[in-house]
Amino acid sequence: MRRVAITGVGAICALGRTVSEFRTSLCMGRPGIGRIESTDCSGLRFQQGAEVGGYSHEPYFDDRRADFIDRFAQFAVIAAREAVTGAGIEWTPELRETAAIITGSCVGGQSTEDIGFHEVYKLGHGRVHPLTIPKTMANAGASHISMEFGITGPSFTISTACSSAAHAIGQAFQMIRHGLTDLAITGGSEAPFSFGILKAWEAMRVVSNETCRPFSKDRRGMILGEGAAMLVLEPLEMAQARGAHIHAELVGFGMSSDACHITQPSAEGAARAMRAALRDAALKPEQIGYINAHGTATLVNDVTEIAAIRSVFGSHAERLAVSSTKSMHGHALGAAGALECLAAALALRDGVLPPTANFTEVDPECDLDVVPNRARHAQVEFALSNSFAFGGLNAVLALRRASSQ
Repeated sequence: MRRVAITGVGAICALGRTVSEFRTSLCMGRPGIGRIESTDCSGLRFQQGAEVGGYSHEPYFDDRRADFIDRFAQFAVIAAREAVTGAGIEWTPELRETAAIITGSCVGGQSTEDIGFHEVYKLGHGRVHPLTIPKTMANAGASHISMEFGITGPSFTISTACSSAAHAIGQAFQMIRHGLTDLAITGGSEAPFSFGILKAWEAMRVVSNETCRPFSKDRRGMILGEGAAMLVLEPLEMAQARGAHIHAELVGFGMSSDACHITQPSAEGAARAMRAALRDAALKPEQIGYINAHGTATLVNDVTEIAAIRSVFGSHAERLAVSSTKSMHGHALGAAGALECLAAALALRDGVLPPTANFTEVDPECDLDVVPNRARHAQVEFALSNSFAFGGLNAVLALRRASSQ
């Protein structure tokens, strides 16, 4: 089996419109959470979100092309452009024919769908935008990336709620490792800030009306986020041969299903996914130094995840650094696993562990080292990135610092 390198990274989210801006915000522990501006939230219990502030398509797409692409798919293309440029890919006809695109998205083109429903049900119009279907479909991000670069190899989208992007990255990792392709663009994108879906989240009573405080005793729920992160993956030896910059290695991928409840998380299911990732990477629990937690800041999720970590790592859990970057970029649903895998890769690359921001008070049931409020300099060789979704669908990625050959 081949080793898999991350040679390109791209991001756009509430923390910035490039990876550099994203990294700076993470290292400063600076949340991108504020009042939602793109949607009228006066009729909602909450008004806070993690938006790409002041976003306009104009720097990235002309008006005609933007009319074909929902906001979530625009984010996917923007992040993919940065990742491909950074990887220094030299496209050949053969590479375009075999490269893969695997993305994750949970809800797809919600803003387009919401507009269509508003037109039909509230305004009573007899027709909607003729491109409503291709704009709302969850695979639109992958499709527009393929057209952006002329890639005609395998391209598809995985939708497993909040684990979508992690499952997508894991699938791309497996394809590279087993020789099914020599290049993959993978990650996730999401743009859930439309009134209808926000109203649906309000009904679940899991969204905070202030901010996101993972693992803190006074946490009140998640904060929704939007954006995209994309990675370029290729075989390590090929990346080294062409002199590519290697941000980190992907070394393992684990999956599990809780098979117990559609919304309540299971510590056993989460633990199975972490153990599967360790087994796939041939790692011992003691080799992991950092975990980018799922860490949604809901009362049940955080306690369950800490219990799962203790189950897998035993006494070593006391020596782990475990932080949730959702405290800064929000819960980006199907894109969350991509943003968090990127955060973990940057932590390994730069030797700076991102904090759990907004932390105020220790919860005795979440009493591990959650890197509260301040980033920490630490040279870590191996890390995990956890994604645990509604429906009991779990995905865990294992990463290795690139300098360890």
